[in-house]
Amino acid sequence: MGRPKTGSSSVEVLEMKIVWSCRQFDELDTQDLYGLLQLRAEIFIVEQDCAYQDVDGFDHEALHVMGLLSASDESSLVSYARLLPPGAKYEGASIGRVVTKKSARGSGIGKALMLNSLAFCKEHWPGEVITISAQLYLQQFYIELGFETESEPYDEDGIPHIRMQLNP
Repeated sequence: MGRPKTGSSSVEVLEMKIVWSCRQFDELDTQDLYGLLQLRAEIFIVEQDCAYQDVDGFDHEALHVMGLLSASDESSLVSYARLLPPGAKYEGASIGRVVTKKSARGSGIGKALMLNSLAFCKEHWPGEVITISAQLYLQQFYIELGFETESEPYDEDGIPHIRMQLNP
């Protein structure tokens, strides 16, 4: 099986131009890597007050979906998700580390991130179940995207989560 194609797309979200890209780890430059690790730490560790091992060994085999807010000649990372291939963490593909910068929430970027992530999963791993470990308070958001609840709530790093799946 060859390397999956990576790509990009652009979408207007409430007057903001977001450029979406999907890249393998070795396609990330140091600025990309720093930006995604900074955003993940800003939200998952600092904002959610959760000490856990974010850099967990899966980034190397993942596809990284990044939403960059474009403004004139510069851009900033506002949304990110990590896609893992089938067998890496679950039997099928998975989406994790789903994050949107606090200042961009409520703008539709989170939904656009998930729609792009789902499209990239279906492109790279067609016919595979997609699994997420969702924070419990976001259960309805994921149900609206077609996910079904597969577990009772459980604790993950001090935060209630629920396992959900999207069937092909």
